[in-house]
Amino acid sequence: MLVPLISVYFIWQKKEELKSAVISNSNWGAVILIISMGLYLVSYAGSLAFVSRSMIIFSLVGLMLFTFGSTIFKLMVFPFFFLLFMIPVPDSIVGFVAFPLQLFATKVSSIIIQALSIPVYREGNMLYFVQTQLETAEACSGVRSIMSLTMLSVIFVYLLNAGWIRKAILIVSAVPLALSINIIRVSGTGILAHFHGEKVARGFLHEFSGMAVFAFGFIALFIEYLLLKRRSIKQGDARGNSIIG
Repeated sequence: MLVPLISVYFIWQKKEELKSAVISNSNWGAVILIISMGLYLVSYAGSLAFVSRSMIIFSLVGLMLFTFGSTIFKLMVFPFFFLLFMIPVPDSIVGFVAFPLQLFATKVSSIIIQALSIPVYREGNMLYFVQTQLETAEACSGVRSIMSLTMLSVIFVYLLNAGWIRKAILIVSAVPLALSINIIRVSGTGILAHFHGEKVARGFLHEFSGMAVFAFGFIALFIEYLLLKRRSIKQGDARGNSIIG
């Protein structure tokens, strides 16, 4: 739900450039608009929700290009395509990816919990303790964390003035970071279940842990962004000094 607000913010940042930009029109925008609307009707009739939702955004892109021209399109291309992140991940992909991630998070969490001298037995995506048992559900697979942190990494890449290698590192790092914080969440929930029972593990603390680990992931990603930005500035200064010398 925050994605459109973020896009509006990025558009607002370019308000001065938009005021001075020349308004024209492009027939390519009309082509994109017609194709997008056609695909929308076909996908909507065929109940392909992901395609139909995506075509709404591409229709907006085509309409903007046709109405305002290529100059303004170049200024607004990132805020408009960023809207793709507000489209939910298709259930088919979630179902395909979620279960292996559930097993992975459960397996690693059981190793961590056992390393803390807490007896636990793992079977599939289930963790069995002395007093209770815990299931790593689909919601705890880490798919949502991967999408959320990937979205944040794309924002940081847009703000980062560096080469494509550093930008690629920032985006790719979102996946292992999301998996790591999800393992921390599952492990923490298992520890709570062992000491305080199933109700505590599935109550308010469980929901709060989800927000807490996501905040941790955001901070870690932000620190990575600052480090990459600082390194880029240092390299830029070094090149400048070598040219002067």
